Amino acid sequence: MGRRAVLVDCVDLAEALALAGALASSPLPGQRDVRVGARTVLVVLADATSAEQAAGVLTVLPVEPEGDNPVGHRVVTLDVVYDGEDLREVAASTGRSTHAVVAEHTGQRWTAAFGGFAPGFVYLAGSGSTVPRRASPRTRVPAGAVAVGGEFSAVYPRASPGGWQLLGTTAAVLWDVTREPPELVHPGDLVRFVAVRPVIAVRTGRDAGTTARVQDHDDAAEAVPAVAAVSAGGGALVVVDPGALSLVEDLGRPGNEGLGVPPSGAADRGAAVRANRLVGNPPGEAVVETLGPLACRADGDLVLVVTGAPGRVSVHAPDGTSRVVEVGTPFALPDGAQVRLGSPSIGMRRYLAVRGGLDLPLTLGSRSTDVLSGLGPLRLAAGAVLPVALPRGAAVVGLPELAAPWPDGPMEVPVALGPRTDWFTAAALAALCSATWVVSDRSDRVGLRLVGPRLERTPERTRPDSPAQELASEPMVPGAVQVPPSGEPVVLLVDHPVTGGYPVVAVVLAPGRDLLAQAGPGRRVRFCPVGTALEAVSPARCPAR
Repeated sequence: MGRRAVLVDCVDLAEALALAGALASSPLPGQRDVRVGARTVLVVLADATSAEQAAGVLTVLPVEPEGDNPVGHRVVTLDVVYDGEDLREVAASTGRSTHAVVAEHTGQRWTAAFGGFAPGFVYLAGSGSTVPRRASPRTRVPAGAVAVGGEFSAVYPRASPGGWQLLGTTAAVLWDVTREPPELVHPGDLVRFVAVRPVIAVRTGRDAGTTARVQDHDDAAEAVPAVAAVSAGGGALVVVDPGALSLVEDLGRPGNEGLGVPPSGAADRGAAVRANRLVGNPPGEAVVETLGPLACRADGDLVLVVTGAPGRVSVHAPDGTSRVVEVGTPFALPDGAQVRLGSPSIGMRRYLAVRGGLDLPLTLGSRSTDVLSGLGPLRLAAGAVLPVALPRGAAVVGLPELAAPWPDGPMEVPVALGPRTDWFTAAALAALCSATWVVSDRSDRVGLRLVGPRLERTPERTRPDSPAQELASEPMVPGAVQVPPSGEPVVLLVDHPVTGGYPVVAVVLAPGRDLLAQAGPGRRVRFCPVGTALEAVSPARCPAR
């Protein structure tokens, strides 16, 4: 699955958990991460050589499931009020009473198998009835909803869309970044649901009738963060106009996928690293990632640079004078002056770095805004103040860099085919690599949707009566090219869900992911295969920017 990961098919979830437990206790050479799916295990390695060696070992590694809970023994008890909107429907579809449904749900211990599409969302495996998901997903499921879908149960940790059947609600907080650890239920835990009666809170005195509002990241578009205190001696950037979308990003928070947390970070990592290098920062300092125009004012004397998509960049002094600066060239921004970025002339994203880096709080070790999970700073709004840290070490501002030429024709993107090529016809695989795809306007940091020929599945994957037509949820990696039933591929980007239920026909390699981060609506893209997932990239066959 790409050049640095191996996806192992298992007989069932018990075997997957057993394999994950074995790899946790006896890691393979170069092993970086192990994640479990419903019937798969994803092993992430340090490099392509380690992945090739691991693939050979994993094909012959004997694994035997060890009891009901081979990974961990912690038991988490969740009190549930069984008042869900779908409780009666679930009872009717399974030919039982609502009391029988609740009895089955509470009468067993569930195993926390793997993290899902949001932080704190954990797939809980049990031995009860299989419940089909809703035909039409809800646009909003409330936080704390206890649900079942297929063979699993779960608790929604925050309000989000969802297609599972709702049985009840719990007051337990499944995810809290101020808690250590932030997740209440960790993969490997055992979970017991206990039916309780609803509790009615009665307010008296002057507290009666008062309410409080907690801001969700869904409100970020209208939020104006409070002015932050300027870090000692570093100055600050004050946002004057955030444009269409401006976010704080660094190199993300990898390694938390098992908790349902995407890697996130800068969509064009190369451009973000280059920006930090040019102002003398370590590569992982926080920068501003922006689409379209952006204007910021200096509070103190600063040194900045803009990288990424080309476009006009100008500095406007308090006395009314202005000058144009080049993308990729560091420049001084005196106290009170503004830097203004116009719309890109080509491409999508630009990165504004300041010497010293943006000094904002860390969330799980990163300052990145994750639009899927709602982690990190709010999207930038007019009036937001971004403190700047003092420069660390003796690094100096770098020399200007000439921008590499942007391709005139379609973007050529290197991909490694697999792991689910067997789901598709030979004609579909040929079309994947020969067609010119067009980027849809429904793309974002979660995924890049492509418009083009329909990629047909093999007959056994399309027959309504075939058990092979559905893929059990399995771990995803950045760059995975998922193909939903519509047949048009979606490339997962930095804020992608950590699991998915659509087959992955190929994986875009790292240079190609940076290219796709700059692919706006209407941009043409061609996939350039580089052989199997364990073969090296050939720059001559697939030039990158």
